[in-house]
Amino acid sequence: MTETVLDAAHATMTANPQDDGARLRFYERLGDAELYLLLEGEAEDDKVTPQIFDPGTGQIVLVFDRAERLTQFVGEAAPYASLSGRIIAGLLAEQGLGLGVNLDVAPSAFLLDADGVAWLAQTLEHSPDQVEAQIAELSAPKGLPDALISAIDTKLATATGLAQMAYLVGTSDADAKRGHMLAFVGAAPGAEAALARAASEALTFSGIEAGAMDVGFFDAADAMTARLARVGLRFDLPQPALVSAPEVIAPGSDPAKPPRLR
Repeated sequence: MTETVLDAAHATMTANPQDDGARLRFYERLGDAELYLLLEGEAEDDKVTPQIFDPGTGQIVLVFDRAERLTQFVGEAAPYASLSGRIIAGLLAEQGLGLGVNLDVAPSAFLLDADGVAWLAQTLEHSPDQVEAQIAELSAPKGLPDALISAIDTKLATATGLAQMAYLVGTSDADAKRGHMLAFVGAAPGAEAALARAASEALTFSGIEAGAMDVGFFDAADAMTARLARVGLRFDLPQPALVSAPEVIAPGSDPAKPPRLR
């Protein structure tokens, strides 16, 4: 089976046990991934019942980053719910459950106890504070570590259709206070919170011990956008293919209505 993004991140983490950045990037990929949660039976409306196991370190549920891997583990077709790692972590944290990832079927097999799941859920829930500041000057971004640039690039590659592009720039306000801003251009209606969270997670999971980055939103026709383009580091966000929207059927298909564990 082709190596997955989670396989690659896990291999990097395992090969560099002292690298906190590699460890954080694995958890970031886990939160971003679409995971297949093994269920006891078919879902009923918005309620799902995961199979619960106890390997001796506390109760866990099992997830896989490919449906084929879930089938391989069970030995036959089995019911599952397809959800993001972020949603699963939040649901399990509420229930005090741990998480087994790709157990026995992939090199990225990983076990996270209930405390670890609670930490992951809390970290993924973090949202940046909203502030308003008057930008006096824009400049090219300077002094930022490569790890942060790479983290932003990787994170925005998963934000399909949420905005047209983003620019990373240096800023200076009226009090000559300097900082950096990730400015999104052409954000989809209602996508601002998700984009701000993505920027915050890129900073959190980049391994930077301290730092701050503002987030801004601009229309393509804004005068500010032309200024951003002149000095900023540009990131193009992937755009969705023009296809008909599928009917929402499977549990977790609508991010606004996550399923409930029972």
